[in-house]
Amino acid sequence: MAIEHALPGQPVDVTAYGERLTLRSTFAVFKSRDLEVMRLVLAAGKTLPPHKVPGDITIHCIEGRLEIGTPERKTILEPGHLILLAGGEVHGVVALEASSALVTIALHR
Repeated sequence: MAIEHALPGQPVDVTAYGERLTLRSTFAVFKSRDLEVMRLVLAAGKTLPPHKVPGDITIHCIEGRLEIGTPERKTILEPGHLILLAGGEVHGVVALEASSALVTIALHR
């Protein structure tokens, strides 16, 4: 089944899920030639193992608490916090509690 992405000009609700968080899963909001946006949903204790992507990344914590780890540091994101990671930077994510975040990736061609 093909994933439906938002179309240009189509609004997308990215507010906190609240009590519905445990019923949600990660999905791609949209992908264009130069940009990809995903809604990341992680249950408490779940992780994304260390990885990297070529383009710059932002992670905007919408709800919960996330630990973003790089070889140099660990940073805690709380609701409303945003972090920029440089393209090619190895990073992992740990959900310190059930969390959702908006992840934006610049796609370098």
